Amino acid sequence: MSNISYVNATNAYRDALRTAERILEQTRIPQAPEAKQATGPSFLDMVGGALESAADSGYKSEFMATQMLKGKADLTDVVTAVANAETALNTVVTIRDRVINAYQDIIKMPI
Repeated sequence: MSNISYVNATNAYRDALRTAERILEQTRIPQAPEAKQATGPSFLDMVGGALESAADSGYKSEFMATQMLKGKADLTDVVTAVANAETALNTVVTIRDRVINAYQDIIKMPI
């Protein structure tokens, strides 16, 4: 049976969330006042929203893990929160991979 270190798992989630937050900070581009706004949300806003959602899920799973360690939460709640955080992070990674693939396809196009 493997020994699970909750501290290491929590630290790994915290590091992943900090990385996601740094990415969010880097993607925030101030818009010029005279720039025309599109009628819907921009792609950057949608990706930023996905990152924020993933970060929120990670925070919730981290909170639930600490509550369980304090004896104030059920293991089922922690597992559900961690699974939700994992799903959100996988979604963000998939979006990132698709954007990179699309960029590479555009670069390969003949002029």
